[in-house]
Amino acid sequence: MVKVDIKQLKKLRDETSASIADCRKALEETGGDYKKALEWIKKRGIEKASKKADRETSQGIIDSYIHQGGKIGVLVEIACETDFVAKTDEFKNLSHEVAMQISAMNPKSVDSLLKQDYIRDGSQTIEDLVKSAIGKLGENITVKRFARFEI
Repeated sequence: MVKVDIKQLKKLRDETSASIADCRKALEETGGDYKKALEWIKKRGIEKASKKADRETSQGIIDSYIHQGGKIGVLVEIACETDFVAKTDEFKNLSHEVAMQISAMNPKSVDSLLKQDYIRDGSQTIEDLVKSAIGKLGENITVKRFARFEI
């Protein structure tokens, strides 16, 4: 068993918001290689997300974003399983990021939105961003609908 460096464990936890147990396991299974541990956690989050995909999402929030200058506005409904998760900063941050994506990229549907490259990190899609949040929060999350207004 590889001895885990506590500084790496803390850094991995801070960067990914994954559980301490998952961070420890990632570092152990990758021999302490930080980059491989990040990939391990990302893969684990996607696996967790696929297991939760059939769960009902009846809670959530409606978020808004007005682009500077007031020329573009977005309303987005993002759903999760419980009201508890809907109130977390992680969930609220996800809804804000999705609303900004809609403002910037003007997708025509939820499906096209999910396939778009994330504006802050082109190495992942919006679907990857949502799956990452599912892995961190432990609940199914869906983008239900959105409306984008532009003057």
